[in-house]
Amino acid sequence: MREITQNFIKKLGINFKNINLLKTALTHRSYLNEHRGKNLEHNERLEFLGDAVLELATTRYLYSHFDKPEGELTNLRAALVKGESLAKISEELNINNFLFLSRGEKKTNGRSHNYILADALEAIIGAIYLDQGFSATEKFITKHIIKELPAIIDNQLYRDSKSLFQEKAQEKMGVTPNYKLIAESGPDHNKHFKVGAYLGSSLVAEGKGESKQEAQQDAATKSLEAKKWN
Repeated sequence: MREITQNFIKKLGINFKNINLLKTALTHRSYLNEHRGKNLEHNERLEFLGDAVLELATTRYLYSHFDKPEGELTNLRAALVKGESLAKISEELNINNFLFLSRGEKKTNGRSHNYILADALEAIIGAIYLDQGFSATEKFITKHIIKELPAIIDNQLYRDSKSLFQEKAQEKMGVTPNYKLIAESGPDHNKHFKVGAYLGSSLVAEGKGESKQEAQQDAATKSLEAKKWN
């Protein structure tokens, strides 16, 4: 395994007592498939732990700082911890440069790689929690993840794209958007969907996702951009 540099550790801002926890957090399951026989562990257990710690830390922050009803707090939290947001923060922290991946996974781009980046960040959160405790982990989450909150609020990124697109379409055009499945591919365990968002019979934008709901959300987001309603 390649050495984790001091610059990367400094960027994370965590002085790990047990550096092996960080190495495990950076190890994708695919890496183990190419390095059988070595005493290695992949990051999925740490990701499971980190996901729970992240949810608790963001919930505590939102509850303490915003006097809003449950539904609005839930939407803000979802925007903070969604995969796209975590993948972006992963890239800012240069996590991508230190992931232990199979040769095949290194070549992948797009949505599947974003999932890997987001999962790795959650695994690192789990590693920090085990190594440093909740207080240090909460500080890390506040510094690197909750800092995105002002932009999320200013740009209304906490709003559900489908709901916002429907609201804007009814307000500006007096119509309700509809969605149609354009294409479906892949085996049952790895489906991919392409969905069109329509105003009347006019196609506004297409969206992709690993479920029809995800593809509809993507189509709604792109429709808001196409109409300059965002």
